[in-house]
Amino acid sequence: MTTPSELQYLHGFGNEHETEALKGALPIGQFNPQRAPMGLYAEQFSTTAFTAPRHQNRRTWMYRIRPSAAQGKYQPIASNLLRSGPVTEVPAPPDPMRWEALDLPTEETDFVDGLVTMAANGDLHTQTGSAVHMYLANRDMIDRFFYNADGELLIVPQQGAILARTELGILHVPPGEILVIPRGIKFQIQLPEGTARGYICENYGAPLTLPERGPVGANGYANDRDFHYPVACFEDIDGEFELVAKFAGNLFSCTLDHSPLDVVAWVGTSAPYKYDLSRFNVINTVSFDHPDPSIFTVLTSQSDTPGVANVDFVIFPPRWMVAENTFRPPWYHRNVMSEFMGLIHGTYDAKEQGFVPGGASLHNCMSPHGPEAEVFDKASAAELKPVRYKDTMAFMFESRFIYAPTRFALESNARQTDYIDCWKGLKKHFSR
Repeated sequence: MTTPSELQYLHGFGNEHETEALKGALPIGQFNPQRAPMGLYAEQFSTTAFTAPRHQNRRTWMYRIRPSAAQGKYQPIASNLLRSGPVTEVPAPPDPMRWEALDLPTEETDFVDGLVTMAANGDLHTQTGSAVHMYLANRDMIDRFFYNADGELLIVPQQGAILARTELGILHVPPGEILVIPRGIKFQIQLPEGTARGYICENYGAPLTLPERGPVGANGYANDRDFHYPVACFEDIDGEFELVAKFAGNLFSCTLDHSPLDVVAWVGTSAPYKYDLSRFNVINTVSFDHPDPSIFTVLTSQSDTPGVANVDFVIFPPRWMVAENTFRPPWYHRNVMSEFMGLIHGTYDAKEQGFVPGGASLHNCMSPHGPEAEVFDKASAAELKPVRYKDTMAFMFESRFIYAPTRFALESNARQTDYIDCWKGLKKHFSR
């Protein structure tokens, strides 16, 4: 197994990277010569329409030992607890919801078999919305590969690092980092620590990109240079392999007589990448009140309405809180956006009890939420001196569409059915 110290990366979000595992494998001056170097096949991989504007266009040319068309016929396989939007198996209630961390499996389970859908919105057929999954695995993917034709995968490890072996190279992603795999890229997940648990946002919409900085200017938030892409790394192995595809909401399997990780060189703008969340440059108030949580947006998939996201990836990292004459935890609010939250480690300042690492919460469109009663009382009486929020990393998948929970999520033993009680202690303080 490849070790993290052996891996090298390319730098820069959305750059047109080029890399070759063997010198001379990459054509110069054109993409599709009559005969590609070294007897390789040229194959274009596109994750946007051909005519998308240049600054949004994403495509990569691969130079591989065999073209992707060299594969068997697909057969449907069981999807287990994996679902796609729209989720209609049970009505979506407006209640705030929260879950404990899901247990790791006791039987041997790889990344694909361990996918569990918690909620979804939009419609994968119209390429709108997103789904939220958990992955729970205790076994490497062996002679097995996966790709998702329905959406881009934003993977957030919570427990145990993952090693993503992709067509375009290898990425090691421990908790505290994220991994984005474009729609259609083939990959295999290995578990360097033996087990792994984490969250996935399956983005059906426009590919994730960096949000605009606006008045903040040229620096701050997530910087382009901190996004890491793999270098070309191939294997030329004949044998019996399985390729699993997620297509139109279902899983299918076909046979291969070779490893699909046989790309010797590539050049382009669509490739897997990872990002260390500790490199996010937090912007916050130095006077009073809260800026909106949009200041913590790492990546965004925009909708056709300017400023309204198909899905945002927002984090709540370690930071200083210095606001004067201000209730410092998140305010009570009702929001047109729907919020699915997770916790990688530590505690979240608005929910000091019950919101655990590996757990989740869902506050849908216009569902009221905010600090629990104990947090409100504590924050209302606190001495307002500078405080460092440390040893914490919460995040949010925020979407313009309502997240419909799956039947599993609503009926799971992990659901905290008494979650609403955390606000019961809120008292009347009104006086004339």
